[in-house]
Amino acid sequence: MTAELVRGQNHTLPQTRLEIRVSAGTPVVAGATLGDERGTVRGIEWIAHPGSPQLPGLEVSQQAAADHRLAVDLEALPAGVHRVTVLLALPVGVGGPVRFGAVPAPFVAVTGLDGSEIATFTLTDLDAESAVSALELYRRQDAWKVRAVGQGYAGGLAEMLADQGVTDPDVLAGSIQEAVTRGLARSVAPPPPRTPEGDRVRHATGSADHRPTAPPPAPAPPEPLADPAATGPTPTTQPHTAPGPAAAGPSAAGPSVGGPINYAHPRRQHAAPPSPPPAAPPAQPGQPAQPVAGDATGWSMDERLYNQIWGMFEDLARAVAAYRSAVDFAESRMDQELDRALSDPRHRIGGAGDRAREAARAKRDELASRAREALDRDLAQLAAEAAVVEPALPAAYAGWGNPVWHAHRIPMEIPMALRIGDLHLPERTDLHIPLLVRLPLERGMWVDSGRTASEAAALMDTDRLRRLAMETAVAHAARLLAVYPPGEFAVHVIDPAGSAAGPLAPLVEAGVLAGPAAAGPGGVASVLAHLTRRVDLVQMAVRARAADSLPPDLDTGEQLLVVNDFPHGFDDRAVTQLRYLADEGPAVGVHLLMVADREEASAYGPVLDPLWRSLLRITPVADSHLADPWVGHAWTYEPLTIPPGSQVLEQVLTAVAAARRAAGR
Repeated sequence: MTAELVRGQNHTLPQTRLEIRVSAGTPVVAGATLGDERGTVRGIEWIAHPGSPQLPGLEVSQQAAADHRLAVDLEALPAGVHRVTVLLALPVGVGGPVRFGAVPAPFVAVTGLDGSEIATFTLTDLDAESAVSALELYRRQDAWKVRAVGQGYAGGLAEMLADQGVTDPDVLAGSIQEAVTRGLARSVAPPPPRTPEGDRVRHATGSADHRPTAPPPAPAPPEPLADPAATGPTPTTQPHTAPGPAAAGPSAAGPSVGGPINYAHPRRQHAAPPSPPPAAPPAQPGQPAQPVAGDATGWSMDERLYNQIWGMFEDLARAVAAYRSAVDFAESRMDQELDRALSDPRHRIGGAGDRAREAARAKRDELASRAREALDRDLAQLAAEAAVVEPALPAAYAGWGNPVWHAHRIPMEIPMALRIGDLHLPERTDLHIPLLVRLPLERGMWVDSGRTASEAAALMDTDRLRRLAMETAVAHAARLLAVYPPGEFAVHVIDPAGSAAGPLAPLVEAGVLAGPAAAGPGGVASVLAHLTRRVDLVQMAVRARAADSLPPDLDTGEQLLVVNDFPHGFDDRAVTQLRYLADEGPAVGVHLLMVADREEASAYGPVLDPLWRSLLRITPVADSHLADPWVGHAWTYEPLTIPPGSQVLEQVLTAVAAARRAAGR
């Protein structure tokens, strides 16, 4: 059972190999210090930070991000270490928030390698602080414990390091922030979409842009969904799904790094303030207000709908959490009343005991019934809202059965997000919440083609399941092609054994692939070398602020690599390149869409664990594998399916091909 800690509380750790997961509403710097018996840090060699992310038994992220995973092996720590303190700080000089009081309260969880939570801590009551000691792992009488600290420092990282006895804390804090700035230089999106005139948007360094600008949208909530199957000690950056607790990757909302091409996350600009959300029709007396689509804050209807969907997700999570808590309370109260009644020997003979049991159960049923009535009211309101919102969604947010896809036109700028499935809870399985991921993608995806724990997968033939997984990947690739401007998104396919010819047929026949599907060792090596070169060149150009020096044959649009039946056909070099693309690719517009059986690939050992953890796991059939660290729910993921007999996929790909030809691509 998870221990929900408050400031100063401690909890025994049942194991020594752990992950510490950090979820914040804005990019933060995560680090850790090692201390001796007195808590003193003996030198910089006992500090893990973005500029020096690895120590024996400890590894932290190399970038500022909204979500982090820190790997800890307490048995591998240097001799003399009795304390590990997890530090969080806001990046400086990047235009972001300067105090924790202006951002959502960070959430920290200590988990096992299987993703099971051991202890959690929400850092509340922070205000002017820009750095905080979140929690500490400490050794007491040969046993390790975790303590919630939550000590904030208004003087920032330097003051916090000084408090731990670090020599020259100002110098070290400056070097850490410099490393963060270098990391943000890699957290860039591909070039902005084309203007209506067809020219790529360019911003010279220091030039003035006289168009009226709207404030950028508020940071997206941390992905509340994570795949508990993603195990292993190596930390990654993710999001929370990510609705989801999955950790999000390095934030793409960082500042532009300068140069002729602006690689910052696209910002929507408007000449006028946002109009207010549409007014809901007046409610009848005694009835709840009627829901309307777009009833949320935002600078555009897309942003309002995005925020409204997130609000629906949070409302459903809280309503079900409150119901389950009330039912648990009713059961606990019944047990306590029965214990008190039956502890009296007089109630053990005759009908007194039976009457006590009946009374306790009646109270339990009454409390549970009231909780269910409240839940049903909330669910009915959410269902009414979903019925209004779903038909109003743009294509990027809509399911394949929505008529909006039949009238879809290839856009000139990318939307805020893309729908990759639906989520629901067992309390009402027909109430689906769209699962949206932000664009540009901040992490890749993995379509699990194996027999998962779901009933649907268990009843399906293995070959059928693998084909369905590849069809799911093709459908997601088609959605991405359809929501990007012509020529701004390319799809590459690696199919070592040529077993995916059937599912790939829609992409091949439409002519929207960057090239033929790569088969055999030579084809795999060629595609991986091409994309690895692109990542290296763009990273070097961004760091050197020399975007104009990129080779003329380099496609600066986003790239998606679809890999079928991994790791068959991959040698050690190819696996290393794939891991490199998973780690470094999203920051410069190269993304992975893996189709693989996780259980089958486990035979290749832990070398693949970092790769799996860097990807968002989805399934070709319904599966309750997405965990929510906010309230502890296990959400059921429903993949998007094309209606039987529908030609919508072919129509969309035909429109993509036509738009490319019209744009001369």
